[in-house]
Amino acid sequence: MTPAVRGLHFGTAGVPDSTPQTSTLAALPHLKSIGLDALEIEFVRGVKIGSDTAAKVRRRAEELGILLSAHAPYYVNLNSREMGTRLQSREHLLRSARMGALCGCRSVVFHAGYYGSATPEQTFDVLREALREILSVLKSERNPVTLRIETMGRRSQFGSLDEVVSLCRDVEGLAPCLDFSHLHAREGKANSYIEFHRILRKVERRLGRQALRDLHVHLSGIAYNDKGEIKHLNLADADFRYEEWIAAVNDMNAEGLVICESPAREHDAAVLKRLYETKRLKS
Repeated sequence: MTPAVRGLHFGTAGVPDSTPQTSTLAALPHLKSIGLDALEIEFVRGVKIGSDTAAKVRRRAEELGILLSAHAPYYVNLNSREMGTRLQSREHLLRSARMGALCGCRSVVFHAGYYGSATPEQTFDVLREALREILSVLKSERNPVTLRIETMGRRSQFGSLDEVVSLCRDVEGLAPCLDFSHLHAREGKANSYIEFHRILRKVERRLGRQALRDLHVHLSGIAYNDKGEIKHLNLADADFRYEEWIAAVNDMNAEGLVICESPAREHDAAVLKRLYETKRLKS
């Protein structure tokens, strides 16, 4: 596992819209200039960065003190009924981790897949075996990137909090990406200080204190219905109680990366960072 960072670091999912040029390399100094210090590189539509550019990204991020993660392609589905799709999904994760390592990413986040016609228990077993194999390959390659399975916002997707934490307990080297907005949308709950605190305590209890010292979090506003997530929203346009979330993570002394996925992601990431720093000063 990558070493923990001190406190929480805030950044964006992908290149901020206000970046003068649409590239990861251009995003790094821009993030620094607006007071942010993390970036999740989006491989969501394919791993399209070359090794030379990846090396430049790594050097520039290290110079600027920007912490990096990456997000694997959205079309990963390790529980597909089609064996070809499962095998391709494994290759997408391996390629994401390999290129992520070249970029200097701490983590690679992924969506595990859908239940389809399988039960949640059957899906769990399929994912456990697939991820053990993938992580065995990465371990043999001495790849330092942490694979992180994301909590998901739709009830048709594998990714409740209990499923994610249980899988991380069962699969050595696997860690969670806690998308609190998804957790809120999935059940229409998880939207108060007490509930946020309870989630963090559960993660600590089942995965150890180290899990809270090396968090990877996604946050945004979110629209949802009785089936779960519909779309991401700006924090100001949604009911997500982010000030209470800030209070909970501060009280739990959480550390790691917070990646904002709002449409106005650099604005909302800056709002979250200011609130967090204010809360820490008062603690």
